[in-house]
Amino acid sequence: MYSCAGQSRAAGKGFMPTDIVMPQMGESIFEGTITKWLKKPGDKVQRDEPLFEISTDKVDAEIPAPASGVLQDIKVAEGATVQVNTVVGTISADGESAAAKPAAAAATPPPPAKKESVPAKTSAPVIEPRADAQPSQPQVSHEDEDHARSSPLVRKIAREHNINLAQVPGTGLGGRITKQDITAFLEKSAPNAAVSATPARPAPPAKSDGSSPAPASIPGDLVPMNQMRKIIAHRMIESRRTSAHVHCMFEVDLTRIVQLRNKTKSGFEKRHGARLTFMPFFSRAAIITLQQFPIVNASVEGESIRYHRHVNLGIAVALDWGLIVPVLKNADDLNFLGLQRGISDLGERARNKKLKPEEVEGSTFTITNPGQFGAVFGLPIINQPNSAIMGVGGITKAPMVVTDDDGNDSIAIRSIVHLTLGYDHRLIDGAVADQFMAQVKKTLENWSEEIG
Repeated sequence: MYSCAGQSRAAGKGFMPTDIVMPQMGESIFEGTITKWLKKPGDKVQRDEPLFEISTDKVDAEIPAPASGVLQDIKVAEGATVQVNTVVGTISADGESAAAKPAAAAATPPPPAKKESVPAKTSAPVIEPRADAQPSQPQVSHEDEDHARSSPLVRKIAREHNINLAQVPGTGLGGRITKQDITAFLEKSAPNAAVSATPARPAPPAKSDGSSPAPASIPGDLVPMNQMRKIIAHRMIESRRTSAHVHCMFEVDLTRIVQLRNKTKSGFEKRHGARLTFMPFFSRAAIITLQQFPIVNASVEGESIRYHRHVNLGIAVALDWGLIVPVLKNADDLNFLGLQRGISDLGERARNKKLKPEEVEGSTFTITNPGQFGAVFGLPIINQPNSAIMGVGGITKAPMVVTDDDGNDSIAIRSIVHLTLGYDHRLIDGAVADQFMAQVKKTLENWSEEIG
């Protein structure tokens, strides 16, 4: 799991306040944004009780309290992005709760007044970097040094905007360039950077679910993107630039599965304690077919093709504040019941911000379900570094020509779903994509597997 959110400073006889620090949510993550404090100074907290919410390049998560006691003070306000291991607040022992009251005044975010750049202390982390700050390591021009003092997200932004990182002042530890640094550099470099002209309106704090400060926005208002929306925007543009997107669509008669589910869902839930949804049917059909068409489960690495040994199935989950794709690892080793349980578990923890960083990476194939909101079909963007994504449309009843075993045609009311496959034409040819979807269609229309 991720590192602890705090570190005790107990020494000598008495109990010293416990620092609350920004955790490292994965090896490649160097900073996080505090989207909401769940407690206010003076509130009692229990160890492992959710204390604040953060957003990183990988996941949104609730961070538990590192100790029991009283939240003494908050050092980093909502909406601020800081590096991992930065002290964001402190917890005092229950007996020291009186000391928490004067600290409450300090909990309100200070006005965005300019401060002199001071060497960062753990008790006062620098939240808003100055655009004119000088880099602590001025002679940084080699690629390996740039790599060492910036995060993958920063380097990606630099590539997209053709920025030499040696020109960007770094305000992080050891001169590390943070996302705020490169964003400030971009705004300063823009010819018409009018965005910074609104000091009376600092970036509004995110809602409790991590979303943008919603419909407090007035028509014509300019509202900053939340952290997740920024990440989605970057990744969607990156995917479009990377893959040669092509889509195909197949109409599937899902009547057999709809009837099977209606007949067995009550007993299934009683036996297994899990709801029976349609997603494991689509997932199982895709997995079976991916094993027959391994190129659809592959990915491009430079000028080579990586054939993956297992199917790591990404399942897109729509949240009130964005979209996330948790990954069911080694899904090809699971039976139908295992798929249902795994999909339900990941979806529930995604909505409750309980996912671990490793659970949103490593997918080899993705399924998304725009049909849950009534869409007939969708044309989804590929989830990099996958080479294909399957979109599931809404299940509707429609008149359809059916042919019996004797070759006689008739019109019947059937349950229909439209499935789309978005695929990378660099790797997958149209004929292969169509054959893949034809096999998925056949598996679903002739479903014969036990569901447990």
